[in-house]
Amino acid sequence: MISKMQDHTWGTSCVEGTKEMAKALASLVEAGDCMELSGDLGAGKTQFVQGLAAGLGVSAQVISPTFNILLSYIDGRIPLFHFDLYRLDDALELEDIGFYDVLEDEGVVCIEWGDKFPEALPDDRLIVYLSSKSALEDVAARTIDIDATGKRSRELRALWEEALEKAAERFQGLR
Repeated sequence: MISKMQDHTWGTSCVEGTKEMAKALASLVEAGDCMELSGDLGAGKTQFVQGLAAGLGVSAQVISPTFNILLSYIDGRIPLFHFDLYRLDDALELEDIGFYDVLEDEGVVCIEWGDKFPEALPDDRLIVYLSSKSALEDVAARTIDIDATGKRSRELRALWEEALEKAAERFQGLR
């Protein structure tokens, strides 16, 4: 279900694997953490947030905020703010949607399509790049590359990858 492919690159063969990877991250995040989620349409960004939300104990159904731009989930361990910047054309629009206020709020922020406005994102963030390919091409139908841009995000990446290694070992043990 989850496998390490190379340094900071992980693979999974199914949607549930993507969600499980995000659940492993949920127990590690703290208020103020920010994740930039990048990848093509349909690569699994919203599924990733669904797994993170489940791991945080969010009871609401998590959907893509493509038309809302921001959806907030406040009933979990810590609040989760989920942005989708796909429909925005200019970084100036970020002010209109309260983007910077949310970044300063006491929650975890996930930003789909944040790579459209990298200059507006926090200096310290976890970058999760999701890509999917045909299951015929490779055993891993989805790859997740993890980058970190600051001290906290590097710590978070290390902790997350440690948790993913344990999850991958458990999965191998079930075979």
